[in-house]
Amino acid sequence: MGVDIGDILEKRQVGFGDLAHRTVAIDGYNTLYQFLSIIRQRDGTPLKDSRGNITSHLSGILYRMTNLFEAGIKPVFVFDGKPPDFKADTISQRKKSREEALTKWDEAKEKGLSEDVYKYAQASSKVDALIVEDSMQLLDYMGIPCVQAPSEGEAQAAYMVNKGDADYSASQDYDSLLFGAPRVIRNLTITGKRKLPGKNVYIDVEPESIDLMQNIKLLDIDRRQLIGIALCVGTDYNKGLEKVGPKTALKLIKQYGSIHKILEHRGEVIDELDAKIDFFLNPPVTDAYELKWKSPQKEKIVDFLCKQHDFSEERVLKAVDRLEKAGKQQSQQTLDQWF
Repeated sequence: MGVDIGDILEKRQVGFGDLAHRTVAIDGYNTLYQFLSIIRQRDGTPLKDSRGNITSHLSGILYRMTNLFEAGIKPVFVFDGKPPDFKADTISQRKKSREEALTKWDEAKEKGLSEDVYKYAQASSKVDALIVEDSMQLLDYMGIPCVQAPSEGEAQAAYMVNKGDADYSASQDYDSLLFGAPRVIRNLTITGKRKLPGKNVYIDVEPESIDLMQNIKLLDIDRRQLIGIALCVGTDYNKGLEKVGPKTALKLIKQYGSIHKILEHRGEVIDELDAKIDFFLNPPVTDAYELKWKSPQKEKIVDFLCKQHDFSEERVLKAVDRLEKAGKQQSQQTLDQWF
């Protein structure tokens, strides 16, 4: 998912305390996918209610967002709209990959291959319309605003940061930088210990901040050239050049100056190249949103999670109490700033 140019970017580790009193525009689809991938049972099966509906994402939203509020962070979820036509091949390939992962997951379970079971289970994760609908419902009950992007959610999040309505864009992908987000946070909703795939090794995952202008300056390129590097590596809109990773792409862009000249030198073509560059530079965005954080609706949260999705009422009530307390503290801190 997204473009992988992380190897050439400078990142700065940050703590939740560094993000206190900041508004973070969260890439909704990306975050839900992370929840669905990570929050699973030992055999790889996602959490489900008694009716067979997946609930991993709801658990992630309730507990991870409560953690953010307790840290003084104000989250807003931004959801994708209509993808550009030139993303069709990527969407088709992702569907095929999920179906292949499902088959391999079943095979691994039959053979008792525990490592493969979890790996393929994660790869089969899918964010569908019901998951998005339920997520938006829970976020509303929790008092967290949602923004519907006309197209790519990361483009809308980048626009909101540039506009001053948010301080950071949050996503695991680097696409927000291509869309011009000045500050990006990674690992915000997946902090904690994580097991490395295929190894009995655990690492601490901490949030990291990436500053767009700082990186452009360090790399001695401009944003259009950064987009050129991404297109060399491969994005959601193109496959990328053979045997070209981010470091090689950086060397090529320094040598030839632009993606057009790189392609000319290599005798290769990227379909609709100018349209794809323009999409990163001028994506569809909207001002039709309102950012208001409201008090959580305890009864509706309990009804939705416990009665409709079989969550433990005791655990949900504890989370809501934490959420209410954090909200009151944020309101008091905002009020204190006026005196």
